[in-house]
Amino acid sequence: MTKVGLISLGCAKNLIDSEIMIGHLQQAGMAMTPNAELADVLIINTCSFIDMAKKESVGAIHEAVDQRQASKAKKRQKIIVAGCLSQRFRQELPTLMPEVDAFIGLDQITQVAPIIEQLVGPQPSAPDPINSSPQYIPDYDTPRWRLTPKHSAYVKIAEGCNHPCSFCIIPKIRGRHRSRTQESVVREVEALVRSGVREINLISQDTTYFGMDKWQDGRPKPTSGVDSSRGESLSTLITALNAIEGDFWIRLLYTHPAHWSDELIEAIAKAPKVARYVDMPLQHISDRMLGLMRRETSSQYIRDLMARIRRGIPGIAIRTTFIVGFPGETQADFDELLEFIEVQKFERAGVFNYSREEGTRAYNMDGQVHHSTRKARWTKAMQAIERNILHINSGLIGRKLRVLVEEPGVARSAMDAPDIDTTVSVSKKLPVGEFAEVTVKDWRGYDLIAK
Repeated sequence: MTKVGLISLGCAKNLIDSEIMIGHLQQAGMAMTPNAELADVLIINTCSFIDMAKKESVGAIHEAVDQRQASKAKKRQKIIVAGCLSQRFRQELPTLMPEVDAFIGLDQITQVAPIIEQLVGPQPSAPDPINSSPQYIPDYDTPRWRLTPKHSAYVKIAEGCNHPCSFCIIPKIRGRHRSRTQESVVREVEALVRSGVREINLISQDTTYFGMDKWQDGRPKPTSGVDSSRGESLSTLITALNAIEGDFWIRLLYTHPAHWSDELIEAIAKAPKVARYVDMPLQHISDRMLGLMRRETSSQYIRDLMARIRRGIPGIAIRTTFIVGFPGETQADFDELLEFIEVQKFERAGVFNYSREEGTRAYNMDGQVHHSTRKARWTKAMQAIERNILHINSGLIGRKLRVLVEEPGVARSAMDAPDIDTTVSVSKKLPVGEFAEVTVKDWRGYDLIAK
């Protein structure tokens, strides 16, 4: 029996790809091992979104190759590199890394078992070339072995992205946006809830664009309402998922601000199972920077949207991310962003130091900001966010929160997504994987302490 090891890097969307590969490997009768020393084949599922992710992926590959060369027991081990790095540099990597036995793209994750059989067979052969424009999307019955805790799961509702953001390479890696059907997502969530999952995390490159790629008249302008009579949308999906029997959270991740509408706000407000939490990367607030970033939004639109969401969904926690040091960012642009962060007091937020990525429009832009300036701005923005979090946490003392217990003594509230946000310290007696009601009694930095 062929033993396979897998190293999964990058985001939750990549994690689902890893889960799908494991599901197909087990279906083919192959055994998974957590010990790379024992693996006949080692798969490294890579990320290449920003420079830091590329370095981590390349480092993991070099480490695997070095360990194979240093170990007599692993001399015959095959190394497969999958994921975004393979897809992005499909032409360059075979020459740059001849020690790797195979590179597979995003359309080949369901073919991983026959690819391994080709590699370890009596006459080893390389897989087919990587498709330059991925088309694959999972379905409700796609073989999959979840790597998350039994009480929490990610559900990928779409793949790819149509946005022209000048800093982002994702559309070139993962292709055009393609949504699953609403029925497919509902059937998958129904099965997960029946198995005991208490938290459904909806993810894609652009969650708010779900279903809209299938509309006959194309996508609406950012300021227009979204009429679900045109077809399926995130609004109709939320309504359908909320109707599933069971006690569970629905969490929305990766929502692009351009596709929010009054209909979506109303759908969330009417769906008690949707966690009062929204992940919405805004990236900036300066009109000039939003234009250079090609974000398809404006400063006034974003400010109005924040007010509409908070007014329409009482108690909502908004999580966002910003980019500082983007080419052409002036001190005035950054000061406007800093003021926006201070005024909005986002419940959860993060800041990226701009990463110059080859293949993006921003790579060759004039006005590249010096690294020391980028770092200084990142520090100031993070300090503003930290001040907001301290203000929010101090205001939670004495309040009751519903939490999901992650592990003994550790839980998450509705405003905390897995592996991204903060935690709540609770009694170790509370059962793992279940909801509990606690009272906040203190806080330490970003984290809460409850009883």
